[in-house]
Amino acid sequence: MIFCVEDDDAVRELMVYTLSASGFEAKGFMDGNELYQAINSGLPELVILDIMLPGEDGLEILTKLRNDSRTSDIPVIMATAKGTEYDKVTGLDAGADDYLAKPFGMMEMVSRVKAVLRRCSPRTNVDIIRLSGLSLDKTEHTVIADGQRIQLTLKEFELLRTFMENTGRVYTREQLLRIVWGLDFTGETRTVDVHIGTLRTKLGRYGNSIETVRGVGYRMVKEI
Repeated sequence: MIFCVEDDDAVRELMVYTLSASGFEAKGFMDGNELYQAINSGLPELVILDIMLPGEDGLEILTKLRNDSRTSDIPVIMATAKGTEYDKVTGLDAGADDYLAKPFGMMEMVSRVKAVLRRCSPRTNVDIIRLSGLSLDKTEHTVIADGQRIQLTLKEFELLRTFMENTGRVYTREQLLRIVWGLDFTGETRTVDVHIGTLRTKLGRYGNSIETVRGVGYRMVKEI
């Protein structure tokens, strides 16, 4: 749900219509009082907040939102007068996540809403794979072992990622070459053995979880 706080009826209705047509649920409010009443009934995913409003202005409303534990993390896009750099800077300093310079196009508004929601959405656990005290972050490309960051090359990281995503599965050297190095790689399978050796060394005790399956290849086991 997107809340749009705008005192111009025509602009507010157009904002709500455009957001609804773009796949969002949206509601419009003319001032802070209406916004606060709506928040008491349910929290939005994002607020588009005009600075120039009757009664409390947008900056005062933003300050209240940021100081309230219920709403402190809700993304806010401020609508500012075109060319008013002071309003933009003040809004961002007060905790706004982005701004729209009025008059703005409706498609620009939708794009900024999508961008802010992507930026502010909580990271999901699927981004991080854990095995005992070993964790691999697929988004940030980092590996942590017992609280210590392990520096891996890109190929070592991709090898470890393949193993951790498929613990217990046995991979042949040829399969690992195709997965990590690509179909057009012309090197020897010995390349895999060398990288597995350095990966085991860097992982310390967790390196023991990468087992050699004689005559076949390698696998990672859950028990360390």
